[in-house]
Amino acid sequence: MTDLATLQQQLIHFRDDRNWKQFHTLKNLIISLNLEAAELLELTQWKTDAELAALKSDSRFREQLQDECADVLLYLLQVASDAGIDLLQAAENKMQKNALRYPIGQAYGSAKKHTELNPATTGSSDTPHRPDK
Repeated sequence: MTDLATLQQQLIHFRDDRNWKQFHTLKNLIISLNLEAAELLELTQWKTDAELAALKSDSRFREQLQDECADVLLYLLQVASDAGIDLLQAAENKMQKNALRYPIGQAYGSAKKHTELNPATTGSSDTPHRPDK
């Protein structure tokens, strides 16, 4: 299994071998990332959750899903490379922020956005309260 840094290096090498850096501005990469994410989204269009669950075992659908996920990842790696972002560190930092924004006692089983949670107690408790415990 390849780690993100190695994959990112392989991708940059692939790009540079084809002289594509001239097209890969930050703006163009972000646009392309979103276009690929829309192609991923398109795989779900007009399908119910049950239909999608059944499709996960269909080899043709899985290949399409895999390809679109890969396209999104590859563009994200290029965005991060261009912007000098360590994606693993950024993800860890974001998880820490989200832990403060979505304390277990308020967010457990809830789909509410952090701005809809009780601000008086958000992040104030070190002891998580899970309603099922």
